Amino acid sequence: MKAWPAVSFPRRQALRQAACLACALAGLPALAQSAWPAHPVRLLVPFPASGATDLVARVIAQRVSQDLGQQLVIDNRPGAGGTIGTAEAAKAAADGYTLLFTTSSTHAISPHLLQRLAYKADKDFTPIAQIGGAASILLVTPSLPARSVQELITYAKAHPGQLNYASSGNGTIVHLNSAAFAARAGVQLTHVPYKGTAQSITDLAAGQVHLLFDSIPTGMPHVASGRLRALAVTGDKRSALAPDLPTVAESGLPGYSSVTWFGVYGPAGMKPELVARINQAFNKALQSPEVVASLAKQGVEASPPRTPAQFAAMVQADSARWAQVIHDNRITLD
Repeated sequence: MKAWPAVSFPRRQALRQAACLACALAGLPALAQSAWPAHPVRLLVPFPASGATDLVARVIAQRVSQDLGQQLVIDNRPGAGGTIGTAEAAKAAADGYTLLFTTSSTHAISPHLLQRLAYKADKDFTPIAQIGGAASILLVTPSLPARSVQELITYAKAHPGQLNYASSGNGTIVHLNSAAFAARAGVQLTHVPYKGTAQSITDLAAGQVHLLFDSIPTGMPHVASGRLRALAVTGDKRSALAPDLPTVAESGLPGYSSVTWFGVYGPAGMKPELVARINQAFNKALQSPEVVASLAKQGVEASPPRTPAQFAAMVQADSARWAQVIHDNRITLD
Protein backbone atom coordinates (compact mmCIF):
# COMPACT_ATOMS: atom_id res chain seq x y z
CA MET A 1 0.00 0.00 0.00
CA LYS A 2 1.22 3.43 -0.91
CA ALA A 3 1.88 5.57 2.17
CA TRP A 4 0.48 9.09 2.50
CA PRO A 5 3.21 11.69 2.17
CA ALA A 6 4.50 13.13 5.39
CA VAL A 7 3.08 16.50 6.39
CA SER A 8 5.32 18.96 8.15
CA PHE A 9 4.31 20.34 11.56
CA PRO A 10 3.73 23.92 10.34
CA ARG A 11 1.51 22.62 7.56
CA ARG A 12 -0.43 20.37 9.99
CA GLN A 13 -0.96 23.38 12.25
CA ALA A 14 -2.24 25.48 9.31
CA LEU A 15 -4.61 22.73 8.25
CA ARG A 16 -5.94 22.41 11.81
CA GLN A 17 -6.56 26.17 12.02
CA ALA A 18 -8.33 26.14 8.65
CA ALA A 19 -10.60 23.32 9.82
CA CYS A 20 -11.46 25.18 13.00
CA LEU A 21 -12.24 28.33 11.01
CA ALA A 22 -14.52 26.35 8.67
CA CYS A 23 -16.43 24.92 11.64
CA ALA A 24 -16.82 28.37 13.15
CA LEU A 25 -18.11 29.82 9.88
CA ALA A 26 -20.57 26.94 9.49
CA GLY A 27 -22.06 27.80 12.87
CA LEU A 28 -22.56 31.50 12.13
CA PRO A 29 -26.07 31.25 10.61
CA ALA A 30 -27.41 29.48 13.70
CA LEU A 31 -25.80 32.01 15.99
CA ALA A 32 -27.16 34.90 13.94
CA GLN A 33 -30.67 33.47 14.09
CA SER A 34 -30.56 33.11 17.86
CA ALA A 35 -29.14 36.59 18.52
CA TRP A 36 -32.40 38.47 18.06
CA PRO A 37 -32.44 41.36 17.42
CA ALA A 38 -29.44 41.76 15.13
CA HIS A 39 -30.92 44.87 13.48
CA PRO A 40 -33.86 47.29 14.00
CA VAL A 41 -37.34 45.85 14.46
CA ARG A 42 -40.39 47.20 12.65
CA LEU A 43 -43.28 47.87 15.02
CA LEU A 44 -46.31 48.22 12.78
CA VAL A 45 -49.10 50.39 14.22
CA PRO A 46 -52.29 50.12 12.12
CA PHE A 47 -53.61 53.49 13.28
CA PRO A 48 -52.68 57.13 12.51
CA ALA A 49 -49.62 58.88 13.90
CA SER A 50 -50.33 60.95 17.04
CA GLY A 51 -53.47 58.93 17.74
CA ALA A 52 -54.05 57.15 21.04
CA THR A 53 -52.60 53.80 19.93
CA ASP A 54 -49.58 55.45 18.31
CA LEU A 55 -48.77 57.43 21.46
CA VAL A 56 -48.97 54.31 23.64
CA ALA A 57 -46.81 52.36 21.19
CA ARG A 58 -44.11 55.04 21.25
CA VAL A 59 -43.95 55.04 25.04
CA ILE A 60 -43.34 51.31 25.24
CA ALA A 61 -41.13 51.13 22.11
CA GLN A 62 -38.67 53.65 23.49
CA ARG A 63 -37.98 51.60 26.62
CA VAL A 64 -37.87 48.26 24.80
CA SER A 65 -35.39 49.73 22.31
CA GLN A 66 -33.11 50.81 25.15
CA ASP A 67 -33.16 47.36 26.72
CA LEU A 68 -32.62 45.47 23.46
CA GLY A 69 -29.92 47.71 22.05
CA GLN A 70 -31.82 47.87 18.76
CA GLN A 71 -34.43 50.38 17.65
CA LEU A 72 -38.11 49.50 17.46
CA VAL A 73 -39.12 51.60 14.47
CA ILE A 74 -42.75 52.72 14.48
CA ASP A 75 -44.43 52.19 11.11
CA ASN A 76 -47.95 53.69 10.97
CA ARG A 77 -50.21 51.95 8.44
CA PRO A 78 -53.71 53.31 9.16
CA GLY A 79 -56.95 52.65 7.31
CA ALA A 80 -60.25 50.77 7.59
CA GLY A 81 -60.32 50.81 11.38
CA GLY A 82 -56.84 49.32 11.66
CA THR A 83 -57.56 46.30 9.48
CA ILE A 84 -55.31 47.32 6.55
CA GLY A 85 -52.12 47.50 8.60
CA THR A 86 -53.11 44.42 10.57
CA ALA A 87 -53.50 42.41 7.37
CA GLU A 88 -50.05 43.59 6.26
CA ALA A 89 -48.49 42.41 9.53
CA ALA A 90 -50.05 38.97 9.07
CA LYS A 91 -48.13 38.53 5.79
CA ALA A 92 -44.71 39.42 7.23
CA ALA A 93 -41.93 36.92 7.87
CA ALA A 94 -42.18 35.18 11.25
CA ASP A 95 -38.63 36.15 12.22
CA GLY A 96 -39.38 38.72 14.91
CA TYR A 97 -38.44 41.72 12.77
CA THR A 98 -42.03 42.76 12.07
CA LEU A 99 -44.32 43.08 15.08
CA LEU A 100 -47.86 44.44 15.33
CA PHE A 101 -48.91 46.87 18.06
CA THR A 102 -52.70 46.89 18.11
CA THR A 103 -55.90 47.04 20.15
CA SER A 104 -59.23 45.35 20.79
CA SER A 105 -60.51 46.88 17.56
CA THR A 106 -58.58 44.67 15.15
CA HIS A 107 -58.69 41.36 17.04
CA ALA A 108 -61.83 41.35 19.22
CA ILE A 109 -64.28 43.61 17.36
CA SER A 110 -63.62 43.84 13.60
CA PRO A 111 -63.73 40.04 13.09
CA HIS A 112 -67.40 40.14 14.12
CA LEU A 113 -68.28 43.26 12.12
CA LEU A 114 -66.61 42.52 8.79
CA GLN A 115 -67.37 39.44 6.76
CA ARG A 116 -64.64 40.18 4.18
CA LEU A 117 -61.71 40.66 6.53
CA ALA A 118 -58.26 40.11 4.96
CA TYR A 119 -56.96 38.16 7.96
CA LYS A 120 -58.11 35.65 10.54
CA ALA A 121 -57.50 37.11 13.98
CA ASP A 122 -57.24 33.72 15.69
CA LYS A 123 -55.04 32.00 13.09
CA ASP A 124 -52.82 34.50 11.28
CA PHE A 125 -50.96 35.87 14.31
CA THR A 126 -48.76 34.85 17.20
CA PRO A 127 -49.86 36.47 20.51
CA ILE A 128 -46.82 37.89 22.27
CA ALA A 129 -47.47 40.48 24.99
CA GLN A 130 -50.34 42.23 26.73
CA ILE A 131 -49.44 45.90 27.23
CA GLY A 132 -52.32 47.44 29.17
CA GLY A 133 -55.89 48.65 29.09
CA ALA A 134 -57.80 51.92 28.88
CA ALA A 135 -61.22 52.45 30.41
CA SER A 136 -63.68 55.05 29.13
CA ILE A 137 -65.67 57.74 30.91
CA LEU A 138 -69.46 58.14 30.77
CA LEU A 139 -70.27 61.78 30.02
CA VAL A 140 -73.70 63.42 29.95
CA THR A 141 -74.95 66.84 28.95
CA PRO A 142 -75.28 69.16 31.99
CA SER A 143 -78.93 69.79 31.19
CA LEU A 144 -79.79 66.16 31.86
CA PRO A 145 -81.18 65.72 35.40
CA ALA A 146 -78.95 62.76 36.22
CA ARG A 147 -75.94 62.88 38.53
CA SER A 148 -75.32 59.15 38.81
CA VAL A 149 -75.60 56.05 36.65
CA GLN A 150 -78.65 54.92 38.59
CA GLU A 151 -80.35 58.28 38.08
CA LEU A 152 -79.54 58.10 34.36
CA ILE A 153 -81.09 54.64 34.10
CA THR A 154 -84.19 55.74 36.02
CA TYR A 155 -84.62 58.80 33.80
CA ALA A 156 -84.12 56.78 30.60
CA LYS A 157 -86.74 54.24 31.66
CA ALA A 158 -89.19 57.04 32.40
CA HIS A 159 -88.52 58.57 28.96
CA PRO A 160 -88.15 55.57 26.60
CA GLY A 161 -86.60 56.44 23.25
CA GLN A 162 -86.12 60.11 24.13
CA LEU A 163 -82.42 59.94 25.00
CA ASN A 164 -79.67 59.50 22.45
CA TYR A 165 -75.98 58.74 22.61
CA ALA A 166 -73.13 59.93 20.42
CA SER A 167 -70.38 57.72 19.06
CA SER A 168 -67.25 58.16 16.96
CA GLY A 169 -68.79 55.99 14.25
CA ASN A 170 -70.75 52.83 13.64
CA GLY A 171 -69.04 49.76 15.06
CA THR A 172 -66.47 51.69 17.08
CA ILE A 173 -65.73 50.89 20.71
CA VAL A 174 -67.71 54.00 21.68
CA HIS A 175 -70.75 52.64 19.85
CA LEU A 176 -70.35 49.19 21.40
CA ASN A 177 -69.86 50.57 24.91
CA SER A 178 -73.13 52.47 24.58
CA ALA A 179 -75.05 49.56 23.08
CA ALA A 180 -73.83 47.24 25.84
CA PHE A 181 -74.80 49.81 28.46
CA ALA A 182 -78.34 50.21 27.08
CA ALA A 183 -78.85 46.45 26.84
CA ARG A 184 -77.65 45.72 30.37
CA ALA A 185 -79.62 48.64 31.81
CA GLY A 186 -82.75 47.70 29.88
CA VAL A 187 -83.25 51.18 28.39
CA GLN A 188 -84.01 52.48 24.91
CA LEU A 189 -81.37 54.85 23.56
CA THR A 190 -80.94 56.21 20.02
CA HIS A 191 -77.54 56.00 18.33
CA VAL A 192 -76.14 59.17 16.72
CA PRO A 193 -72.84 58.38 14.94
CA TYR A 194 -70.23 61.06 14.26
CA LYS A 195 -66.96 61.08 12.31
CA GLY A 196 -64.89 61.24 15.48
CA THR A 197 -65.58 62.74 18.89
CA ALA A 198 -64.73 66.44 18.43
CA GLN A 199 -68.13 67.46 17.05
CA SER A 200 -69.96 65.10 19.38
CA ILE A 201 -68.40 66.86 22.38
CA THR A 202 -69.68 70.20 21.09
CA ASP A 203 -73.18 68.81 20.55
CA LEU A 204 -73.14 67.06 23.92
CA ALA A 205 -72.30 70.31 25.68
CA ALA A 206 -75.16 72.01 23.77
CA GLY A 207 -77.65 69.30 24.74
CA GLN A 208 -78.23 68.06 21.18
CA VAL A 209 -77.08 64.59 22.28
CA HIS A 210 -77.37 63.30 25.82
CA LEU A 211 -74.50 60.93 26.61
CA LEU A 212 -71.14 59.78 25.32
CA PHE A 213 -68.52 57.23 26.32
CA ASP A 214 -65.21 59.03 25.72
CA SER A 215 -61.57 58.39 26.60
CA ILE A 216 -60.69 59.63 30.06
CA PRO A 217 -57.79 61.94 29.04
CA THR A 218 -59.89 63.74 26.40
CA GLY A 219 -63.10 63.81 28.41
CA MET A 220 -61.88 65.03 31.79
CA PRO A 221 -60.82 68.55 30.68
CA HIS A 222 -64.42 69.21 29.58
CA VAL A 223 -65.63 67.98 32.95
CA ALA A 224 -63.18 70.23 34.78
CA SER A 225 -64.35 73.23 32.75
CA GLY A 226 -68.00 72.50 33.57
CA ARG A 227 -69.01 71.91 29.94
CA LEU A 228 -69.89 68.26 30.64
CA ARG A 229 -70.80 66.06 33.60
CA ALA A 230 -69.04 62.76 34.28
CA LEU A 231 -70.96 59.93 35.91
CA ALA A 232 -68.61 56.94 35.97
CA VAL A 233 -65.73 55.06 34.36
CA THR A 234 -66.08 51.75 32.55
CA GLY A 235 -63.20 49.78 34.04
CA ASP A 236 -63.21 47.10 36.70
CA LYS A 237 -61.77 49.62 39.16
CA ARG A 238 -61.52 53.38 39.49
CA SER A 239 -59.10 55.31 37.32
CA ALA A 240 -56.10 57.18 38.68
CA LEU A 241 -57.00 59.99 36.26
CA ALA A 242 -60.44 60.37 37.85
CA PRO A 243 -60.22 58.78 41.31
CA ASP A 244 -63.44 60.37 42.57
CA LEU A 245 -65.55 58.77 39.86
CA PRO A 246 -67.07 55.35 40.60
CA THR A 247 -67.14 52.55 38.06
CA VAL A 248 -70.34 51.94 36.14
CA ALA A 249 -70.64 48.59 37.89
CA GLU A 250 -70.41 49.98 41.42
CA SER A 251 -72.73 52.90 40.73
CA GLY A 252 -75.83 51.18 39.47
CA LEU A 253 -75.09 48.59 36.79
CA PRO A 254 -73.39 45.48 38.25
CA GLY A 255 -71.45 43.39 35.75
CA TYR A 256 -70.79 46.18 33.27
CA SER A 257 -67.15 46.57 32.28
CA SER A 258 -65.33 47.73 29.18
CA VAL A 259 -61.59 48.23 28.75
CA THR A 260 -59.78 48.73 25.45
CA TRP A 261 -56.67 46.58 25.56
CA PHE A 262 -53.33 47.13 23.81
CA GLY A 263 -51.11 44.24 22.80
CA VAL A 264 -48.26 42.98 20.63
CA TYR A 265 -48.53 40.26 18.00
CA GLY A 266 -46.25 38.70 15.45
CA PRO A 267 -47.12 36.77 12.29
CA ALA A 268 -48.21 33.16 12.72
CA GLY A 269 -45.52 30.52 13.00
CA MET A 270 -42.98 32.27 15.21
CA LYS A 271 -40.62 30.02 17.15
CA PRO A 272 -41.55 29.64 20.85
CA GLU A 273 -38.09 30.70 22.06
CA LEU A 274 -38.30 33.90 19.99
CA VAL A 275 -41.79 34.65 21.29
CA ALA A 276 -40.57 34.14 24.86
CA ARG A 277 -37.64 36.51 24.25
CA ILE A 278 -39.87 39.29 22.89
CA ASN A 279 -42.47 38.75 25.61
CA GLN A 280 -39.72 39.10 28.22
CA ALA A 281 -38.54 42.40 26.69
CA PHE A 282 -42.01 43.97 26.75
CA ASN A 283 -42.81 42.69 30.24
CA LYS A 284 -39.56 44.16 31.53
CA ALA A 285 -40.42 47.55 30.01
CA LEU A 286 -43.86 47.49 31.64
CA GLN A 287 -42.23 47.22 35.07
CA SER A 288 -40.44 50.53 34.60
CA PRO A 289 -41.94 53.28 36.82
CA GLU A 290 -41.33 55.81 34.03
CA VAL A 291 -43.25 53.71 31.50
CA VAL A 292 -46.10 53.10 33.94
CA ALA A 293 -46.37 56.83 34.62
CA SER A 294 -46.24 57.75 30.92
CA LEU A 295 -48.93 55.22 30.05
CA ALA A 296 -51.10 56.49 32.91
CA LYS A 297 -51.04 59.98 31.38
CA GLN A 298 -52.58 58.42 28.27
CA GLY A 299 -55.29 56.80 30.38
CA VAL A 300 -53.70 53.36 30.09
CA GLU A 301 -53.05 51.08 33.03
CA ALA A 302 -49.92 49.02 32.39
CA SER A 303 -50.48 45.29 32.44
CA PRO A 304 -48.66 43.12 34.99
CA PRO A 305 -46.38 40.49 33.41
CA ARG A 306 -48.48 38.16 31.25
CA THR A 307 -47.44 35.13 29.23
CA PRO A 308 -48.43 34.89 25.56
CA ALA A 309 -50.95 32.21 26.54
CA GLN A 310 -52.55 34.48 29.14
CA PHE A 311 -52.74 37.31 26.62
CA ALA A 312 -54.39 35.00 24.07
CA ALA A 313 -56.95 33.82 26.64
CA MET A 314 -57.88 37.40 27.54
CA VAL A 315 -58.38 38.30 23.87
CA GLN A 316 -60.51 35.21 23.30
CA ALA A 317 -62.82 36.14 26.19
CA ASP A 318 -63.03 39.77 25.07
CA SER A 319 -63.79 38.72 21.50
CA ALA A 320 -66.62 36.47 22.64
CA ARG A 321 -68.14 39.28 24.71
CA TRP A 322 -68.13 41.78 21.85
CA ALA A 323 -69.44 39.15 19.44
CA GLN A 324 -72.50 38.84 21.67
CA VAL A 325 -73.04 42.61 21.82
CA ILE A 326 -72.67 42.94 18.05
CA HIS A 327 -75.04 40.03 17.40
CA ASP A 328 -77.68 41.18 19.88
CA ASN A 329 -77.71 44.71 18.48
CA ARG A 330 -77.47 43.63 14.81
CA ILE A 331 -74.46 45.87 14.22
CA THR A 332 -72.80 45.48 10.82
CA LEU A 333 -70.36 47.40 8.64
CA ASP A 334 -70.41 45.32 5.43
